[in-house]
Amino acid sequence: MTQKTGYHAFDFAELTAREAYKVMIGTIVPRPIAWVTTISTDGVVNAAPYSFFNCLSADPPILALGVENKPDKSLKDTAENIRMTDCFTVNIVDRANAEAMAVTAAGFAPGVDELEMAGLTAVPGESVACPRIAEAPVAFECERYLGIAVSASREIILGRILRAHIREDIIDPATHYSDHAKLDALGRMGGNGYAGTLDYFDLPTPSAETVLAARGV
Repeated sequence: MTQKTGYHAFDFAELTAREAYKVMIGTIVPRPIAWVTTISTDGVVNAAPYSFFNCLSADPPILALGVENKPDKSLKDTAENIRMTDCFTVNIVDRANAEAMAVTAAGFAPGVDELEMAGLTAVPGESVACPRIAEAPVAFECERYLGIAVSASREIILGRILRAHIREDIIDPATHYSDHAKLDALGRMGGNGYAGTLDYFDLPTPSAETVLAARGV
């Protein structure tokens, strides 16, 4: 670590994986939360939240998950189920479901139904075999598009969205615009922190001509 002109500079080649993780999750914020539901080949439903998540493409509609493996490098239930069934559902976490989401993050033994532990309701998928969470305001049913093993400890999973379920008060089906206040989504901060999305403001992108005029160019 070095300090120059008021900044601490970190060479990631000199950081441990844990140190790199702490630097990233404390500064790349807030991160949207993918509340992922999957199903095993034996029909056991699994639910777990992941904050290494975002949308990457609209054509085709692709979202991405970063899933860390277990300490012994074996796959977590989420990654194993996706690999075996080629499907998963990303549910969006709102403020009303914060505590239930935290319950599904607990380290239950394999075979335990996290949705049942959290008092949540599984709704059968329409385009995929795995369920969505009835209490979630938004759910995206996805098929596995591509899996990238970036190391022995982590895999990036790309999913193609097949179907979305969005609560009626959130989206206008005619314009496809969503009301962020009705959604009241949560984002992940560092440590145990979360942030809401109601701290919101509009900032239109100016035209190049407007910027040049303001600078007298």
